[in-house]
Amino acid sequence: MADDKKRPEDEPASAEETTEETTEETVEEIIEAEVVPEGAASAAPADGIEEDELTVQDILDAAEREIAEPSSEHLADLKRVTAEYANYRKRTEANREVERERITGEVVKVLIPVLDDLGRAERHGDLAGDTAFATIAAKLRASVERLGLKPFGTVGDPFDPSMHEAIFQQPSPDVQTETVGDVVETGYYLGSSLLRVAKVVVQVPSDG
Repeated sequence: MADDKKRPEDEPASAEETTEETTEETVEEIIEAEVVPEGAASAAPADGIEEDELTVQDILDAAEREIAEPSSEHLADLKRVTAEYANYRKRTEANREVERERITGEVVKVLIPVLDDLGRAERHGDLAGDTAFATIAAKLRASVERLGLKPFGTVGDPFDPSMHEAIFQQPSPDVQTETVGDVVETGYYLGSSLLRVAKVVVQVPSDG
């Protein structure tokens, strides 16, 4: 027997329900149209990157151009670094020379008393001739001279208080200015450094 009762699903949809269904379908279609597949989204930027990205060769070419034609800023930096290095080398060389003279001076100072004895022996005539003593004295003097030791102080030199030590003054009518009349102890320079002053007798002009 036919069922005369109407089921809810058999009833026609209302206008409101039909509008809601249409709106939902339209929204879904819009969303699907706007959503770009993942592969397509990454493909567009990739094309742009391939056109604009720097290659290793581009970087090398730029570096070569900078070397060939450095910018004014880099050129100024290069000049500054070069000047600083030159000054560093000068300071290093100067310090090395000072240190070398200091060490050499310490060694030579030990030999100065021996040289004083040789000078006294020479004044007494003990180094005359080709004796073994004279030969040893000559070799020792040559060795210290090679190290840069230079003796000074000679009779007749003008008296200079910066390098002479006056142990006695002797009036003399033969001089017009203070003059070295005798050398008691020879002075020495080591390179440009004064190692020891010379002890001398100074002749001064006499009043008469």
